[in-house]
Amino acid sequence: MSKRGFSHSTERFGENPKLLFPSLSSPHKIHTSSLLSVFSLVALAGFFLVAYFYSVLSGVFFYREPASTHGVLSCSDEVGKTITFLRKAYAGKLQKVLHVGPDSCRTIDKLSKEGGTEAWGIEPYDLDWGGDDTNVSGNCKTLIYRGIVRVADIKFPLPYKSNSFSLVIVSDALDYLSIKYLNKTLPDLARLSIGGGLVVFSGNPGQQRLEVLEVTKLKSKPKLRSWSWWMLFFTNNKLEENQEAAKLFNQAATQAFYKPTCQIFHLRSFD
Repeated sequence: MSKRGFSHSTERFGENPKLLFPSLSSPHKIHTSSLLSVFSLVALAGFFLVAYFYSVLSGVFFYREPASTHGVLSCSDEVGKTITFLRKAYAGKLQKVLHVGPDSCRTIDKLSKEGGTEAWGIEPYDLDWGGDDTNVSGNCKTLIYRGIVRVADIKFPLPYKSNSFSLVIVSDALDYLSIKYLNKTLPDLARLSIGGGLVVFSGNPGQQRLEVLEVTKLKSKPKLRSWSWWMLFFTNNKLEENQEAAKLFNQAATQAFYKPTCQIFHLRSFD
């Protein structure tokens, strides 16, 4: 019986690598595979670039999720986030600042720590002083006892002399006033600052804001007015837009890729 040998077959495969690696017999296939790899890398890099620029530009052209404290939207939160921008917009004019709005203790604490501004505050709503769930911190109580922060109804004249402050910042306060009281409160706030310098943070129409604050403290809903409504109202009360400050503020915010959730008005008095 004859034996079949495998030596010739094995030798044939060993001597002819094209049989083991057929691609070696087709140089154009190697070239095509290389091109596909390059195109794949370029496409992947393009994808990451598009994703990166979208994430950056979304901070400039689209609104962010509303800022919130304890689950409610607050323009007072926005004041704290924009202090750096305010400093650039009002360089040399933040020596003595009055903040009017909820969480005034926290706001003036930030103003005082970031740049040494002498900050004062008006808390326009009643504070919960007792119980385990009190919202008044020890530091806030100290500020109130020292008279740096006062709890006062802004529908009536505030206990400060005219031109007492270089700037007055108002947040989450005017939205709850009727026209009757706005006509009294706004001129009084302008009276307190040199040159009637005011920065007003107001809610955007259509936003659902401060529900908890409405029920527990104000017992009324905010009146969210449009930008054009506010500008007409300010003009009727001899206040105009401080265009220079607004421009500097917007430039600083844009450079930081920050889009405010509240309407921000930079105002000054005119004769």
